[in-house]
Amino acid sequence: MKITHTDIVKLSIPMEPFVIATETCYEAKNTYIRIHTDSDIIGVGECSAFPMLVGETQETCYAVAKDLAKIIKGKNPLKIEERMHDMHTYISFNSTIKSAFDMALHDIAAKHSNQPLYAFLGGTKKEIQTDLTIGISTPEKMAATAVQFKSDGVKTIKVKLGKNGKEDVERIKLIRDAIGYDVKLRIDANQGWDFDTAVSTLNSIEKYNIEFCEQPLHHHYDSMLPSLINHVKIPIMADESVFNHFDAERLITANACDYINIKLAKSGGILEAIKIADTAAKHHMPCMLGGMVESRLALTAKVHLAMAHNNIKFYDLDTCLLGHLVDPVIDGARYNNYFLELNNLPGIGADIDPYFIKDAEKITV
Repeated sequence: MKITHTDIVKLSIPMEPFVIATETCYEAKNTYIRIHTDSDIIGVGECSAFPMLVGETQETCYAVAKDLAKIIKGKNPLKIEERMHDMHTYISFNSTIKSAFDMALHDIAAKHSNQPLYAFLGGTKKEIQTDLTIGISTPEKMAATAVQFKSDGVKTIKVKLGKNGKEDVERIKLIRDAIGYDVKLRIDANQGWDFDTAVSTLNSIEKYNIEFCEQPLHHHYDSMLPSLINHVKIPIMADESVFNHFDAERLITANACDYINIKLAKSGGILEAIKIADTAAKHHMPCMLGGMVESRLALTAKVHLAMAHNNIKFYDLDTCLLGHLVDPVIDGARYNNYFLELNNLPGIGADIDPYFIKDAEKITV
């Protein structure tokens, strides 16, 4: 089997503003990939660029994708490790756009074997229930949102923090007062605190039964994480500090985190995501699978991955619930009271509606 050509499309999805410590999203500016083969199997992939987190934008993804498409043209898509090695050899970093190609190659391979992706990866179906995230706003508005989430049946709420330590304490207090203690709370500072603020904030909110805190410090200060862990009781999850399994090994051996958050946009795709999960499993450290603001296409690929790796214990798979005003995806994973359900179609089992992208900027290489 050989790759004949690749379609590259700017997949822009309108959304309500979503605020985190480092930026505000007004639109999901994603990139959609379709890899065609001479056996008529087509693989699809998607990525969502967060410039403040990964250093990529929709424009850079679109530009680099043209080069990556040229590099893999005429080659065997079933040799996924070789194709990804081709891309890594050509250009460093750029993990977000590489993840879309990785996803499409896995889609081709699973379709070629006539299996759903989770089965191709060696997994079986299991129960997956996502959290739901509250973006940063006033403490009062965030508490009101938490009440609405609870009434909708959400069992785990993730709260974005990181702009102001004292206000963050008030946010958590009002949220916990409003919803009680039968809903789990986890928090994400998105690198927003300095060391002293992280210590004081985490110690102040410990009494509110916080499951864990994601990325309290900027990744530049990873060396401070072991000390932070010694100063607080809330478990620490590394996110922006871990792009690959080398990062995972470094943080784990330094006792710098309790958990790791895996995202395809950081890891460069499923291949490296599995290596991260395997590395953490070797050290008996559970992982979470998260994301940026992908559509249900990439979400579906992540659900397959979650079902294929038992060391992925936590699920932050609410990406297309974070204010997306349109759902452009055909088939794919579906939410059922925040549980995620897959079909049994070969491959990823999802695609973008052609009508949605008929006027989008696109190119075939």
